[in-house]
Amino acid sequence: MSQFIQQDNGEPVSFVARLASSEAFKSMFREGMSLVEDAAAYLDGPGREQARELGRNESLAYAAESMRLTTRLMQLASWLLLQRAVNEGELTFDQALSEKRKVKLSQQDMATAPEMFERLPHDLQALVGESLRLQARVIHLDQLLYLDPKASISSPQGSPVEEQLARLRAAFG
Repeated sequence: MSQFIQQDNGEPVSFVARLASSEAFKSMFREGMSLVEDAAAYLDGPGREQARELGRNESLAYAAESMRLTTRLMQLASWLLLQRAVNEGELTFDQALSEKRKVKLSQQDMATAPEMFERLPHDLQALVGESLRLQARVIHLDQLLYLDPKASISSPQGSPVEEQLARLRAAFG
């Protein structure tokens, strides 16, 4: 199934581009910005108090996870703001593509071993979990949006296997 349909004028319309400017994107944007605010409030307030109560090893793990959380959220916020600028006509797709190169979206896992992570404050665990879920959604949308559109358009005579191989080459090439 292609992510494009043909308009009356023969030009393709991207379902992904429509999704990126839909209410679903606006909801993801609000969720992302709210998560940034919640993390900042936690790390500057209750998180400081909770971190003081931790043992040495847990304290080091807390510092590592909170830095990774902050970095992850800043990258996600940058991407969301960039995409919103495209949606609102403040940037062209090409300008956003150029600026997007400065945003390092990459799948991050927790740096802390699971048994140590479980000893960290539950509020931090929850924020890390939410940020990882949002990150996976943003990375998926980013990959769909910024693939070469011509590589994703298939002709009716094209092989479904060849179409999938082309998508994989575009995504991982």
